[in-house]
Amino acid sequence: MNRNLCLLLLVFLNLSVNVFSQSSIVSPRLTMDKNKHKTILSSTEASANHKTLLQILKATDLDDALSKEGPFTVFAPSDLAFEKLSKTTLAELLEPKNKKELQSFIGYHIIAGNFSASKILLEMCRGAGKAFFTTIQGDILTATMTGVDIILTDSLGNSAKITSADFKQSNGVIHEIDTVFRSGN
Repeated sequence: MNRNLCLLLLVFLNLSVNVFSQSSIVSPRLTMDKNKHKTILSSTEASANHKTLLQILKATDLDDALSKEGPFTVFAPSDLAFEKLSKTTLAELLEPKNKKELQSFIGYHIIAGNFSASKILLEMCRGAGKAFFTTIQGDILTATMTGVDIILTDSLGNSAKITSADFKQSNGVIHEIDTVFRSGN
């Protein structure tokens, strides 16, 4: 990615975030709370479109970690993203005997640090169009651009698009994604 294109993308993203955050029109995708005084967990609890994610966080005891200091960046699959999985797969993962597998599963959606969309883009500019992030599970997520969308790809080739970005919380940031990473399954 050349330097001028990177700068243009950063300016565009910054303007887009400011326009959308000041708009009186509410997008149905914007379901997380942009409240810097709430934690990642409390915003997930308040979200109408992240009930499955909340259920998984509680089943894995990660709810406790995400209610404390971070910072963390969570790539939060919406309930619609979880509906892409078979009901059998999700039901099996949620069984208490599969807690470690479920922790591994959801760990592919969390990275340590506070990475806003503009920071992700900046890292992509520094990395010639790609940025690499290590999840708390130890897997690598690769960020790239397709048009104006940030696409995340795990080590098995599973991809997810960030559909809503920069829900800043007291202990990090949440980005909603349209697909569940299935690494380790």
